[in-house]
Amino acid sequence: VQLQASGGGLVQPGGSLRLSCAASGRFYTISIVGWYRQAPGNQRELVASITGGGIINLVDSVKGRFTISRNNAKNTVYLQMSGLKPEDTAVYYCRAFEAATGNAYWGQGTQVTVSS
Repeated sequence: VQLQASGGGLVQPGGSLRLSCAASGRFYTISIVGWYRQAPGNQRELVASITGGGIINLVDSVKGRFTISRNNAKNTVYLQMSGLKPEDTAVYYCRAFEAATGNAYWGQGTQVTVSS
């Protein structure tokens, strides 16, 4: 499975962005896809995840502002971000986990910068 993350950019506080994580390969085997972020000097943290059955988990700091969705027909998982804050600035990565094999796959990361 190969993952391609895109959609990052520079946005003003309060703005919105939609990140996409497009998968090629055996997407149907993926159990859960997560979006992580890593700010300079910080550890990578999980922001949101979605299972193949549509169960969603969001970290408290983004609840009410971010949503995650999955389009299996397009092999793509989206992270819709609104009400962006400077503290959301980070490189965002998507990760796919394949329960049957225990394998995990990472996308290359996309930079999100929230600044006026």
